[in-house]
Amino acid sequence: MAKRVAFTLLLAASLMAWLACDNPKPAPANATAAKPAPAPVAPQESTFVASGPIVVENQVDVQAQRDGIVAKVNVDAGTMVRQGQLLATLDDRQITADKEAADAKVRSAAADLKGWEGEVKVLQSDRDRAEKMWEAQLITKQDLEHARFKVEADESEVERARENLHNAQATARSVALELGKTRIQAPFNGVVARRYVRAGQQVAIGDRLFWVTAVAPLRVKFTLPERFLGQVKKGDELNVTSAADDQQKHTAKVLQVSPVVDPSSGTIEVLAEVMGAADDLRPGMTANVRVPIPK
Repeated sequence: MAKRVAFTLLLAASLMAWLACDNPKPAPANATAAKPAPAPVAPQESTFVASGPIVVENQVDVQAQRDGIVAKVNVDAGTMVRQGQLLATLDDRQITADKEAADAKVRSAAADLKGWEGEVKVLQSDRDRAEKMWEAQLITKQDLEHARFKVEADESEVERARENLHNAQATARSVALELGKTRIQAPFNGVVARRYVRAGQQVAIGDRLFWVTAVAPLRVKFTLPERFLGQVKKGDELNVTSAADDQQKHTAKVLQVSPVVDPSSGTIEVLAEVMGAADDLRPGMTANVRVPIPK
Protein backbone atom coordinates (compact mmCIF):
# COMPACT_ATOMS: atom_id res chain seq x y z
CA MET A 1 0.00 0.00 0.00
CA ALA A 2 2.84 2.37 0.82
CA LYS A 3 4.52 1.57 -2.49
CA ARG A 4 1.33 2.43 -4.43
CA VAL A 5 1.04 5.78 -2.69
CA ALA A 6 4.68 6.59 -3.43
CA PHE A 7 4.24 5.68 -7.10
CA THR A 8 1.16 7.90 -7.42
CA LEU A 9 2.97 10.88 -5.89
CA LEU A 10 5.93 10.36 -8.22
CA LEU A 11 3.63 10.23 -11.25
CA ALA A 12 1.86 13.42 -10.19
CA ALA A 13 5.17 15.25 -9.76
CA SER A 14 6.35 14.16 -13.21
CA LEU A 15 3.09 15.37 -14.79
CA MET A 16 3.39 18.80 -13.14
CA ALA A 17 7.01 19.16 -14.29
CA TRP A 18 5.99 18.31 -17.86
CA LEU A 19 3.19 20.89 -17.84
CA ALA A 20 5.55 23.55 -16.52
CA CYS A 21 7.97 22.96 -19.41
CA ASP A 22 5.20 22.94 -22.05
CA ASN A 23 3.64 26.29 -20.91
CA PRO A 24 6.43 28.85 -20.32
CA LYS A 25 5.68 31.90 -18.24
CA PRO A 26 4.41 34.91 -20.19
CA ALA A 27 6.72 37.85 -20.38
CA PRO A 28 6.05 40.58 -17.87
CA ALA A 29 3.58 43.22 -18.99
CA ASN A 30 6.12 45.95 -18.53
CA ALA A 31 8.74 44.28 -20.74
CA THR A 32 9.96 46.56 -23.57
CA ALA A 33 8.75 45.34 -27.00
CA ALA A 34 11.13 45.50 -29.98
CA LYS A 35 10.16 48.35 -32.31
CA PRO A 36 10.70 48.15 -36.10
CA ALA A 37 13.25 50.55 -37.60
CA PRO A 38 11.64 53.59 -39.32
CA ALA A 39 11.54 53.41 -43.15
CA PRO A 40 13.87 55.86 -44.92
CA VAL A 41 12.07 58.93 -46.33
CA ALA A 42 12.66 59.38 -50.06
CA PRO A 43 13.78 62.90 -50.98
CA GLN A 44 11.17 64.90 -52.89
CA GLU A 45 11.89 65.53 -56.58
CA SER A 46 12.26 69.23 -57.46
CA THR A 47 11.74 68.83 -61.22
CA PHE A 48 9.20 67.15 -63.44
CA VAL A 49 10.54 65.30 -66.50
CA ALA A 50 8.37 65.51 -69.62
CA SER A 51 9.16 64.06 -73.02
CA GLY A 52 8.16 65.03 -76.52
CA PRO A 53 9.30 65.07 -80.14
CA ILE A 54 11.84 67.47 -81.59
CA VAL A 55 10.23 69.37 -84.45
CA VAL A 56 11.05 72.19 -86.87
CA GLU A 57 8.82 74.90 -88.28
CA ASN A 58 9.54 74.10 -91.95
CA GLN A 59 9.07 70.50 -93.04
CA VAL A 60 7.16 69.71 -96.24
CA ASP A 61 6.70 67.23 -99.05
CA VAL A 62 7.66 68.93 -102.33
CA GLN A 63 4.98 67.90 -104.82
CA ALA A 64 4.67 68.00 -108.59
CA GLN A 65 2.67 71.00 -109.80
CA ARG A 66 2.11 69.65 -113.31
CA ASP A 67 2.12 66.35 -115.16
CA GLY A 68 5.35 65.32 -116.85
CA ILE A 69 8.38 63.07 -117.01
CA VAL A 70 11.32 63.62 -114.68
CA ALA A 71 14.20 64.64 -116.91
CA LYS A 72 16.90 65.00 -114.24
CA VAL A 73 17.34 64.57 -110.48
CA ASN A 74 19.96 66.89 -109.00
CA VAL A 75 19.97 65.88 -105.31
CA ASP A 76 19.64 62.81 -103.14
CA ALA A 77 18.62 62.12 -99.56
CA GLY A 78 20.97 63.82 -97.12
CA THR A 79 21.87 66.71 -99.43
CA MET A 80 21.91 70.12 -97.76
CA VAL A 81 20.03 72.62 -99.94
CA ARG A 82 19.45 76.36 -100.06
CA GLN A 83 16.15 78.08 -100.78
CA GLY A 84 15.53 78.13 -104.53
CA GLN A 85 18.13 75.45 -105.29
CA LEU A 86 17.18 73.19 -108.20
CA LEU A 87 16.20 69.72 -106.98
CA ALA A 88 14.97 68.19 -110.24
CA THR A 89 13.59 69.15 -113.66
CA LEU A 90 10.69 67.81 -115.70
CA ASP A 91 10.77 67.45 -119.47
CA ASP A 92 10.13 71.02 -120.66
CA ARG A 93 10.54 70.80 -124.44
CA GLN A 94 6.87 71.33 -125.27
CA ILE A 95 6.31 74.10 -122.76
CA THR A 96 9.53 75.82 -123.89
CA ALA A 97 8.21 75.87 -127.47
CA ASP A 98 4.91 77.29 -126.21
CA LYS A 99 6.83 79.97 -124.34
CA GLU A 100 8.75 80.96 -127.45
CA ALA A 101 5.49 81.20 -129.43
CA ALA A 102 3.90 83.33 -126.71
CA ASP A 103 6.90 85.66 -126.64
CA ALA A 104 6.74 86.01 -130.43
CA LYS A 105 3.06 86.93 -130.21
CA VAL A 106 3.91 89.59 -127.63
CA ARG A 107 6.49 91.09 -129.97
CA SER A 108 4.03 91.01 -132.87
CA ALA A 109 1.31 92.70 -130.81
CA ALA A 110 3.76 95.34 -129.63
CA ALA A 111 4.79 96.08 -133.20
CA ASP A 112 1.15 96.28 -134.28
CA LEU A 113 0.40 98.74 -131.50
CA LYS A 114 3.37 100.85 -132.45
CA GLY A 115 2.21 100.94 -136.06
CA TRP A 116 -1.29 102.07 -135.14
CA GLU A 117 0.06 104.72 -132.77
CA GLY A 118 2.16 106.08 -135.67
CA GLU A 119 -0.86 106.06 -137.95
CA VAL A 120 -2.88 108.04 -135.39
CA LYS A 121 -0.17 110.67 -135.17
CA VAL A 122 -0.26 111.12 -138.96
CA LEU A 123 -4.06 111.43 -138.96
CA GLN A 124 -3.98 113.86 -136.05
CA SER A 125 -1.61 116.03 -138.06
CA ASP A 126 -3.99 115.83 -141.04
CA ARG A 127 -6.91 116.76 -138.78
CA ASP A 128 -5.08 119.77 -137.38
CA ARG A 129 -4.26 120.95 -140.91
CA ALA A 130 -7.86 120.41 -141.97
CA GLU A 131 -9.11 122.51 -139.07
CA LYS A 132 -6.83 125.37 -140.11
CA MET A 133 -7.94 125.04 -143.71
CA TRP A 134 -11.58 125.08 -142.57
CA GLU A 135 -10.93 128.26 -140.63
CA ALA A 136 -9.50 129.73 -143.84
CA GLN A 137 -12.55 128.50 -145.74
CA LEU A 138 -10.33 126.40 -148.04
CA ILE A 139 -12.16 123.07 -147.52
CA THR A 140 -15.71 122.04 -146.89
CA LYS A 141 -17.22 120.98 -143.56
CA GLN A 142 -17.40 117.40 -144.83
CA ASP A 143 -13.65 117.33 -145.48
CA LEU A 144 -12.99 118.45 -141.90
CA GLU A 145 -15.33 115.85 -140.42
CA HIS A 146 -13.77 113.16 -142.59
CA ALA A 147 -10.35 113.97 -141.12
CA ARG A 148 -11.72 113.91 -137.60
CA PHE A 149 -13.52 110.56 -138.10
CA LYS A 150 -10.35 108.95 -139.45
CA VAL A 151 -8.52 109.98 -136.26
CA GLU A 152 -11.26 108.54 -134.05
CA ALA A 153 -11.32 105.29 -136.02
CA ASP A 154 -7.58 104.81 -135.76
CA GLU A 155 -7.59 105.68 -132.06
CA SER A 156 -10.01 102.77 -131.61
CA GLU A 157 -7.57 100.57 -133.50
CA VAL A 158 -4.83 101.69 -131.11
CA GLU A 159 -6.96 100.61 -128.14
CA ARG A 160 -7.65 97.26 -129.81
CA ALA A 161 -3.95 96.75 -130.49
CA ARG A 162 -3.13 97.72 -126.90
CA GLU A 163 -5.60 95.15 -125.53
CA ASN A 164 -4.17 92.52 -127.88
CA LEU A 165 -0.74 93.28 -126.47
CA HIS A 166 -2.00 92.94 -122.87
CA ASN A 167 -3.62 89.62 -123.75
CA ALA A 168 -0.45 88.34 -125.38
CA GLN A 169 1.61 89.40 -122.39
CA ALA A 170 -0.78 87.65 -119.98
CA THR A 171 -0.57 84.48 -122.07
CA ALA A 172 3.21 84.69 -122.05
CA ARG A 173 3.22 85.06 -118.26
CA SER A 174 0.91 82.06 -117.91
CA VAL A 175 3.15 79.93 -120.09
CA ALA A 176 6.19 81.15 -118.13
CA LEU A 177 4.53 80.00 -114.90
CA GLU A 178 3.91 76.58 -116.40
CA LEU A 179 7.51 76.45 -117.52
CA GLY A 180 8.60 77.33 -113.98
CA LYS A 181 6.63 74.34 -112.68
CA THR A 182 9.02 72.04 -114.54
CA ARG A 183 11.83 73.27 -112.28
CA ILE A 184 11.50 71.69 -108.85
CA GLN A 185 13.15 73.99 -106.30
CA ALA A 186 13.87 73.86 -102.57
CA PRO A 187 11.25 75.92 -100.70
CA PHE A 188 13.66 76.85 -97.87
CA ASN A 189 17.10 76.11 -96.45
CA GLY A 190 17.35 72.59 -95.09
CA VAL A 191 18.17 69.01 -95.97
CA VAL A 192 16.57 66.53 -98.35
CA ALA A 193 15.25 63.88 -95.97
CA ARG A 194 13.78 61.61 -98.65
CA ARG A 195 13.73 61.31 -102.44
CA TYR A 196 10.68 59.67 -103.99
CA VAL A 197 11.41 59.94 -107.73
CA ARG A 198 13.98 58.88 -110.28
CA ALA A 199 14.90 60.12 -113.75
CA GLY A 200 12.48 59.01 -116.44
CA GLN A 201 9.56 58.55 -114.05
CA GLN A 202 6.12 59.83 -115.07
CA VAL A 203 4.60 62.07 -112.39
CA ALA A 204 1.19 63.66 -112.00
CA ILE A 205 0.02 66.79 -110.22
CA GLY A 206 0.25 66.23 -106.46
CA ASP A 207 2.78 63.37 -106.57
CA ARG A 208 5.44 63.58 -103.85
CA LEU A 209 8.92 64.24 -105.22
CA PHE A 210 11.07 65.09 -102.19
CA TRP A 211 10.71 65.51 -98.45
CA VAL A 212 12.64 68.61 -97.41
CA THR A 213 13.06 69.56 -93.76
CA ALA A 214 14.78 72.44 -92.04
CA VAL A 215 17.49 71.63 -89.51
CA ALA A 216 17.09 74.72 -87.34
CA PRO A 217 15.71 76.14 -85.19
CA LEU A 218 14.90 72.97 -83.25
CA ARG A 219 11.78 72.96 -81.12
CA VAL A 220 10.40 70.57 -78.51
CA LYS A 221 6.68 69.96 -78.18
CA PHE A 222 5.58 68.34 -74.92
CA THR A 223 2.72 68.22 -72.42
CA LEU A 224 2.55 68.96 -68.70
CA PRO A 225 -0.03 68.15 -66.01
CA GLU A 226 -2.64 70.84 -65.52
CA ARG A 227 -1.12 71.94 -62.20
CA PHE A 228 1.63 73.61 -64.24
CA LEU A 229 -0.88 75.97 -65.85
CA GLY A 230 0.20 79.47 -64.86
CA GLN A 231 3.56 78.21 -63.57
CA VAL A 232 5.25 77.78 -66.98
CA LYS A 233 5.23 81.00 -68.99
CA LYS A 234 6.47 82.26 -72.34
CA GLY A 235 10.15 83.13 -72.11
CA ASP A 236 10.98 80.61 -69.34
CA GLU A 237 14.19 78.64 -69.87
CA LEU A 238 14.19 74.85 -69.40
CA ASN A 239 16.79 72.08 -69.60
CA VAL A 240 16.52 69.72 -72.56
CA THR A 241 18.39 66.47 -73.17
CA SER A 242 18.14 63.66 -75.67
CA ALA A 243 16.14 60.68 -74.45
CA ALA A 244 19.05 58.44 -75.48
CA ASP A 245 21.78 60.54 -73.83
CA ASP A 246 21.07 62.76 -70.81
CA GLN A 247 24.67 63.93 -70.46
CA GLN A 248 24.55 66.70 -73.05
CA LYS A 249 22.20 69.37 -71.74
CA HIS A 250 20.73 72.21 -73.74
CA THR A 251 18.69 75.28 -72.87
CA ALA A 252 15.29 75.81 -74.45
CA LYS A 253 13.11 78.92 -74.25
CA VAL A 254 9.35 78.51 -73.99
CA LEU A 255 7.60 79.93 -77.07
CA GLN A 256 4.00 78.91 -76.51
CA VAL A 257 1.90 77.60 -73.64
CA SER A 258 -1.60 76.34 -74.31
CA PRO A 259 -4.11 78.56 -72.50
CA VAL A 260 -6.54 75.66 -72.01
CA VAL A 261 -6.38 72.17 -70.52
CA ASP A 262 -7.04 69.13 -72.67
CA PRO A 263 -10.05 67.55 -70.90
CA SER A 264 -9.26 64.04 -72.17
CA SER A 265 -5.76 63.94 -70.67
CA GLY A 266 -5.75 66.78 -68.14
CA THR A 267 -2.61 68.28 -69.67
CA ILE A 268 -1.43 71.50 -71.30
CA GLU A 269 0.74 71.67 -74.43
CA VAL A 270 4.03 73.57 -74.41
CA LEU A 271 6.38 74.48 -77.27
CA ALA A 272 10.00 75.43 -76.54
CA GLU A 273 12.86 76.36 -78.86
CA VAL A 274 16.37 75.01 -78.34
CA MET A 275 18.88 77.84 -78.05
CA GLY A 276 22.29 77.59 -79.68
CA ALA A 277 23.87 74.65 -81.48
CA ALA A 278 22.66 71.14 -80.63
CA ASP A 279 24.62 68.66 -82.72
CA ASP A 280 23.23 65.65 -80.85
CA LEU A 281 19.60 66.57 -81.56
CA ARG A 282 17.76 65.92 -84.81
CA PRO A 283 14.17 66.53 -85.95
CA GLY A 284 12.01 63.53 -85.08
CA MET A 285 14.02 62.50 -82.00
CA THR A 286 12.47 62.31 -78.54
CA ALA A 287 13.76 64.78 -75.97
CA ASN A 288 13.40 65.01 -72.21
CA VAL A 289 12.48 68.36 -70.69
CA ARG A 290 12.99 69.11 -67.00
CA VAL A 291 10.46 71.53 -65.57
CA PRO A 292 10.65 72.86 -61.96
CA ILE A 293 7.74 71.52 -59.91
CA PRO A 294 5.56 74.34 -58.57
CA LYS A 295 5.60 74.61 -54.77
